[in-house]
Parts: sequence; C-alpha cells; structure tokens
Amino acid sequence: MLAAPLIIQTTAQMAAVIRLTVPRNEMMKVFGPAVGELMAALAAQGVEPVGAVFAHHLKMSPDTFDFELGVKVSAPVKAAGRMKPGELPAAKVARTIYSGPYEGLPSAWGEFDAWLKANGHEKAESLWELYSVGPQSTPDPANWRTELNRPLKV
Repeated sequence: MLAAPLIIQTTAQMAAVIRLTVPRNEMMKVFGPAVGELMAALAAQGVEPVGAVFAHHLKMSPDTFDFELGVKVSAPVKAAGRMKPGELPAAKVARTIYSGPYEGLPSAWGEFDAWLKANGHEKAESLWELYSVGPQSTPDPANWRTELNRPLKV
C-alpha cells in the first residue's frame, strides 16, 4: 500500500556508504551483512548513524542492482574498508511511503512510477529507498515502512 505521493525538495545529507553491484537475486543475501559491516565501521570511528539505512540505486538493469547501501551520519567519516563518505543528494523528488514486506517493493515502485507518469512527472535515473521501519523494529512485515524517493528531471 502506498501513501499519497508528495513532491519535495531535498537537501544534500552527509552519509556513510558501501557501494554494491550485485545480481538482483542476491540483494537480500548481501544486504544484511553489508549493513553489519557499515555499522561496525561507523562504530570504530565513533560516528553515530542518523535515522534508518537506505539503498541509493545509481544504475538499474533487469539483472543487476548497482547501489550505495548507506546511512546518514552525525559527522564526516573516513574511508575504511568498503565504507566511504557519501551523501543523499539535493534534488526535487517525488516521495511516498510503502507499507508492507520487502517482497512487495517491485510492485510498489511500479504503482509509484505509474502515478508519476499519470501526473506528468519525468523521473531521473537514480532512486533511493529508506527502510524506516523493518525487521529491526518489528517482526510483522505488514508494519514495515519503506520511504520511496524518485528524483525528477527539472
């Protein structure tokens, strides 16, 4: 289920990221361990994460996800292992909240993209998902919330 979409202007937000390029069917296998790696690298530098983990998809193809797994941070980070400084960009975005299990995200994006087209918005290449409520918060997937952000061409 999607909340009513909004068009907003975001500001650049400092983050720590790990870039991953993986076959789509391996995303769930690599995601959790990469989150653990990212959080351990932040803890080693004494930097606090701010908010939830996100996936900033840079390039998408039918077979591969090329994205930065990240989290906003309270202070700049230094590159360590696969972690590097990054950011969520300043952009005009369409945003909605998807409620439900992660398996429903492809359908949610399809519905969101259909809304964008029906309302005359032209989407840019990248997108990001922010996993605001997930298995770390509640075991019931019906209560999970994922913020969908689609930058728009201006």
